[in-house]
Amino acid sequence: MLKGIDHRLNADVLYVLRAMGHGDTIVIADTNFPSDSIAQQTMHADLLRMENLTAAEAINAVLSVMPLDTFVEDFACRMEIVGNPTEVPPVQSEVQTEIDAAEGQPRPMLSIERFAFYDAAKDAYAVIQTGERRFYGCFILRKGVIGPEA
Repeated sequence: MLKGIDHRLNADVLYVLRAMGHGDTIVIADTNFPSDSIAQQTMHADLLRMENLTAAEAINAVLSVMPLDTFVEDFACRMEIVGNPTEVPPVQSEVQTEIDAAEGQPRPMLSIERFAFYDAAKDAYAVIQTGERRFYGCFILRKGVIGPEA
């Protein structure tokens, strides 16, 4: 255990979050996402796991140490529901709540069509597979910056 570090963040996840630079993306995926095959195509190339957590719990832990990009609209994205792209299921609402809390204000995620999401995921730095079993619990987060101290 480390002081000040969320216990849900394992060593592999912490390593990747630290290694990522401004603008790099990370996928937080549910159990049905093709995580391993997509992860092999990312910069990190190895699948990370946070299997005992829901998507919202994993994102809460990640956002406890990683800032979101404030310079772009696609700072956070969700996978659209096939046939109903405007619907926001509970799993995505829960994640939106975590993002808003981390940002200190409402900041809506963008939605990405399912196959476009798969393509964007391949360009990510890494993939984290959670234990989320609800459908459409798949997200992409873009790392921001931490400014200098005053």
